[in-house]
Amino acid sequence: MESQSNYQMKAVNGDFGYVLEDVPHLTDYIADLPTYPNPLRSNSAYSVVKQYFVHVDDSVPQKIVVHRDTPRGVHFRRAGPRQKVYFSSDEVQACIVTCGGLCPGINTVIREIVHSLDYMYGVKDVLGIDGGFRGFYSKNTVTLTPKTTNDIHKRGGTILGTSRGGHDTMKIVDSIQDRGINQVYIIGGDGTQKGAAVIYEEIRRRNLKVAVAGIPKTIDNDIPVIDKSFGFDTAVEEAQRAINAAHVEAQSAENGIGVVKLMGRYSGYIAMYATLASRDVDCCLIPESPFYLKGKGGLFEYTEKKLKENGHMVIVIAEGAGQELLAAECQNAKNEQDASGNKLLEDVGFWLSERIKGHFAKLQKMPITLKYIDPTYMIRAIPSNASDNVNCTLLAQSAVHGAMAGYTGFTVGLVNGRHTYIPFNRINERRNKVVITDRMWARLLSSTSQPSFLGPKDAEKAETEQVPLTPMVDDGENHEGEKTGN
Repeated sequence: MESQSNYQMKAVNGDFGYVLEDVPHLTDYIADLPTYPNPLRSNSAYSVVKQYFVHVDDSVPQKIVVHRDTPRGVHFRRAGPRQKVYFSSDEVQACIVTCGGLCPGINTVIREIVHSLDYMYGVKDVLGIDGGFRGFYSKNTVTLTPKTTNDIHKRGGTILGTSRGGHDTMKIVDSIQDRGINQVYIIGGDGTQKGAAVIYEEIRRRNLKVAVAGIPKTIDNDIPVIDKSFGFDTAVEEAQRAINAAHVEAQSAENGIGVVKLMGRYSGYIAMYATLASRDVDCCLIPESPFYLKGKGGLFEYTEKKLKENGHMVIVIAEGAGQELLAAECQNAKNEQDASGNKLLEDVGFWLSERIKGHFAKLQKMPITLKYIDPTYMIRAIPSNASDNVNCTLLAQSAVHGAMAGYTGFTVGLVNGRHTYIPFNRINERRNKVVITDRMWARLLSSTSQPSFLGPKDAEKAETEQVPLTPMVDDGENHEGEKTGN
């Protein structure tokens, strides 16, 4: 990416501590733009809907739980159709691009953007950008119509193709300008949304009448502010199949152990929710919560205890968990990154399985049977389930309503159950991570009865800083009561 985002917050202050963190509008930098009556006024499907158009002052609070005397806090603009639009139907030339890794529901979002533009606003010219950001300047486009996209939601992946990297701001905006594109819908994760923010800023610098709308995509659910990202429910549901298989294998063997690795590079949400949903998991390991193997209170001791009690055990581990422990053992560990700038991780699931096997081989008195299951790429390549299909539909419709109403430089997402328009900078400011001093992690610990692997000092530090701790290096010593963070 050539430049960093210089996004300036657009805020509206009100009484009682009310702050609306607003999104840009085309009229912020282009004067005297004509408006048009919203075509939905004459759409028979919406003739029976009362108060269908969103009021200009409607907003959604970021924090829904407040005390009597606390400020009303930060709000976001509510998504939905407006009375007037800033594009006539025949002038719209829209494009859709998908970037980054796969996720259930991408094709549903593509389908619903195309259908919403056509059926709601009469827009006929929609292009698909082939192969991610670099497709703007190095590949052909694909014509998208309601007919060609009608059944794509039944397929996994993305019909447009995707890639990591390839972001060249000037070439991308040159292509947008040369092709006469005036609505850009960008589907991707945090890196993609950062790229979208830079594209918006260059478009604004050139005073182009082009609306840029982001639809956040991450199977890990690590995008902040929003309730959850599309595809997450499907991933948790599909993970149940792998956990169930591991449980059956473990339960059918003497001292059987099933190890399941799930996606979660920096955030352990899939592993946490899949564990809570399953009820067959005895231990869940995530990047945010440090653990160690040897010594009193370690994973080996807990595994021995569960095998003696139940005769079998299931462990779920997120791909980003325990990477420091693994790196400390592997002197030749690679420090490489993918095209998106993400560090390439070692296979912690395989490493953990081998360490468990080695530990029990030394014990001799307790032979085990261990099965390791890695369903990660199978999970992200499947079509979305019913819940995510509905979510994708509403996200796509909200993005289209926003772009037609002249909003730009925004990401659409659920906040407290309501669809909102969120400034790019709020989406890009940090990663959403499991807070291990929060109630949800406590519920998981209660459900699995696993140890927290934290000493008193670690818990105090986590509560104070509200940040994940760094796992300790496993040196084989007794770690009872010692720090597990640096």
